Amino acid sequence: MASPVLDTQTAPSRTAPAPSHGTRVSALPEVRWAALSALAFLLALPLDLSDAPAWTWGPLYALCYAAGGWEPGWAGLQALREKSLDVDLLMVVAAIGAAAIGQYLDGGLLIVIFAVSGALEALATRRTADSVRGLLDLAPARAVRLTGGAGADVAAGREEAVDVAALRVGDTVLVRPGERLPADGTVLHGASDVDQATITGEPLPVAKAPGDEVFAGTLNGTGALRVRVDKDAGDSVIARIVALVEEASATKAPTQLFIEKIEQRYSVGVVVATLALFAVPLALGADFTSTLLRAMTFMIVASPCAVVLATMPPLLSAIATAGRHGVLVKSAVVMERLGTVDRIALDKTGTLTEGAPRVTEVRGDEAALALAAAAELPSEHPLARAVVAAARARELSVPEARDFSSVPGEGVRAIVEGREVRVRRADGEHADTTVEVVVDGARVAVLEFADRLRDGAPEAVAALTRLTGTTPTLLTGDNAAAAARIAERTGITDVRAGLLPQDKVAAVREWERAGARVLVVGDGVNDAPALAAAHSSVAMGRAGSDLALETADAVVVRDELATVPAVVALSRRARRLVVQNLVIAGFCIGALVVWDLVGHLPLPLGVAGHEGSTVLVGLNGLRLLRDAAWRKAAAGE
Repeated sequence: MASPVLDTQTAPSRTAPAPSHGTRVSALPEVRWAALSALAFLLALPLDLSDAPAWTWGPLYALCYAAGGWEPGWAGLQALREKSLDVDLLMVVAAIGAAAIGQYLDGGLLIVIFAVSGALEALATRRTADSVRGLLDLAPARAVRLTGGAGADVAAGREEAVDVAALRVGDTVLVRPGERLPADGTVLHGASDVDQATITGEPLPVAKAPGDEVFAGTLNGTGALRVRVDKDAGDSVIARIVALVEEASATKAPTQLFIEKIEQRYSVGVVVATLALFAVPLALGADFTSTLLRAMTFMIVASPCAVVLATMPPLLSAIATAGRHGVLVKSAVVMERLGTVDRIALDKTGTLTEGAPRVTEVRGDEAALALAAAAELPSEHPLARAVVAAARARELSVPEARDFSSVPGEGVRAIVEGREVRVRRADGEHADTTVEVVVDGARVAVLEFADRLRDGAPEAVAALTRLTGTTPTLLTGDNAAAAARIAERTGITDVRAGLLPQDKVAAVREWERAGARVLVVGDGVNDAPALAAAHSSVAMGRAGSDLALETADAVVVRDELATVPAVVALSRRARRLVVQNLVIAGFCIGALVVWDLVGHLPLPLGVAGHEGSTVLVGLNGLRLLRDAAWRKAAAGE
């Protein structure tokens, strides 16, 4: 592959965002109903606890039940029409049953929990879909097609603006400086640098010349290109990334189906048992009121509310603690899943490294750095910015330059203090990381560049190795030489370089078919399919693409790589507390159910036992809110 040029003076920023398709939170009906339900509950709660008249809090509880129970209740009725029963409907029935025997607070709390949970799930699903749709806008909607000739000779033909969807394999398109490429193809004529970080993750623009491959959605630099279309729009790499994200997300459905089967059986069992407790004694002549009271007591103490609350406090506490330390974990399910990973895959650019080149060495006359900075000052190329930054960091005086010019694929030229200064590719050197400074025809210095390793990257890799027992794998679209250098500095031995997005997905699926639970850490559009396919995923947040941030299960907000092993360790502590709480909750529910079935469980005692176990497991879970919990996780304890 050709090397990057040293100037993109007129090109837009390489991080120019795609148009936004974000869904407003208030636009989702699940969110609106859940918010109304929670608000009504919070208003009713202090009135109820302070023994205010029933007319002050009764209508508020009614609003809470109606708003929060609407979505799960309707979904449950739809399920009943399909001859199935889910926990959502059971929760609504249990809440109504609690209200029927005067336990309005218990029922309202149950309704709010499930309404908020459903709203968060709906919001996460919609946000991911928005990001996938926005990715398609990286490729322009219109293209300039050239007609009237063949190959390079088509330059003499006519320009025709067409929809990208109308392009066919074999067409020739003109891509002007600063435009995004409309299709995957091959350069026929022209030279330029192309920022293809969205596809390969390479930190620097790549020089393109006749015969080179280019991708739809990548950003052209200063040169004009004539490109032969090699693939239809639906077969482009960008389109395949979208398809891979959607397909990978769908592969999680079997796990969800398994959970739904368990819910179905539990719900049916509770309903059947409740009906039996009501109908059988009634048929034998028992009193109606006492029989109904006993059945409702059973439904309340047997409801999975206690199990839900036993599970959530440790996970929510862990989420809150991780958030305070710069890691956004998107749900309790994600927090629980992070602790089960046993294999790690890391991206290179923007994950292990900062994603921006820096001058690491000046070989030759260091004063030449000031001349190079003067020549590069008008340029917006990443290497040019690195040269200027290096000169300023050394507090060198950067003189003025005139007659600036650049040649795509070669470098820049300017007159500085009466001397001709050129900054160009160094012959015989690694062109991606080395340039030479030539003054009046003589080489006076060689500048070496490197993508700076993130602080703490080797320590983070070592911590992940201790947690999983396996050294992380480096998955990158960058070249093999650059990947090998980073791997050596971080202690990674398994390196896979030059990968396209589908190659990363293939690697993840290969491991998961072998039984591994893979955690993928990345930041770019090219990482999104692997993030979606993995058992768990973390995105680096500061410079991460919108699609990566929405697809990933968790986001490292401050780009501190050391927080990745810390949050995995914290998740494992939360899982241990969940097991403890489930044992406590299960024992209490079992004891109360047996008591109600074998003897006579007074309703107040049943409610007290049910709520007491909930409080106990809640307090146990809140232990993870302490900063000591994060310190222990960060230390690997």
